[in-house]
Amino acid sequence: MNGTVKNIFSACVAFAMVVAALQADAAQFVNIGTGPTGGTYYPVGAGIAKIWNESIPGMRASAQASGGTRNNIQLMQSGEAQAIFADGLHYDAYNGLDSYKGSPKKFMRAIAPLYPEAVHIVARKDAGIKTLMDLNGKRISVGAVGGSVEFTADSLFKNSGIDVSGIKKEYLGHSESVAALQDKQIDAAITVGAIGISSVVEPMTLGIVELIDIPDDVVKKMIKATPYFAPLTIPAGSYRGQTRDVKTFSSPNILAVDEKLDEETVYRMTKALFEHKKELVTISARMSMMDPKFVKDIKIPLHAGAARYYKEIGATK
Repeated sequence: MNGTVKNIFSACVAFAMVVAALQADAAQFVNIGTGPTGGTYYPVGAGIAKIWNESIPGMRASAQASGGTRNNIQLMQSGEAQAIFADGLHYDAYNGLDSYKGSPKKFMRAIAPLYPEAVHIVARKDAGIKTLMDLNGKRISVGAVGGSVEFTADSLFKNSGIDVSGIKKEYLGHSESVAALQDKQIDAAITVGAIGISSVVEPMTLGIVELIDIPDDVVKKMIKATPYFAPLTIPAGSYRGQTRDVKTFSSPNILAVDEKLDEETVYRMTKALFEHKKELVTISARMSMMDPKFVKDIKIPLHAGAARYYKEIGATK
């Protein structure tokens, strides 16, 4: 190799290294806070990460299992998550209400409405629990540590007249709750998730639990105290062995991002979600409810990039 060729070769190598370095610098890392592995958030989050990685140049997205909404908000605040799944608790967090009083989380911005999550109460058939009030004094799973299920459970106990101090709380994720019900280590579990969530499907299919109604008057109190809740009926037949409709309430959920993400990136993220919706529905049928028409129901600000997308497709003005 003569000197001229060597120089050209060296220059090409140097140029390639510079390009690679610039590309590395331009990479956009997005960690998605999801939920426990037995729920819906985690597999859907993994699907979203795959879509973003394949659709957006420079995107490096990954899904992280977590304790759910409350934990996700903490992860975003600490900079460990740039996108999160969030149930209705995001409304309180953003506005500094209730458990977030004096500490509003104004860094959150919505990018997509997802689907309503039902509050399920499953009780072991041999635990003597037939009504909501029968939970008094029982051993109950209230979700993983750091999750928002405990907040919902405590509010439910308060509005139904149950003494929270008499409840023996167990902080278990979805799959752990199922195992504890099977082993009779807990009497009941409160789960917040879309109808058809695996942590309810499994024990109902095994025939070891039954769903407990939440009375209308208690549902009304919950909605009065927490505006983002709404009445919901779990139709008979939604789970194996469920022969009647079950009254409860639901919480809407959204996909949110950190306000620090730039507009163009979030525009592409939002667009990719809807252009690849079928892939997400394949992962979970409940993602069929992700629809731009519901963006008007979101009660916290949209990220500028998401707002641009919805305006572009005519979903907003």
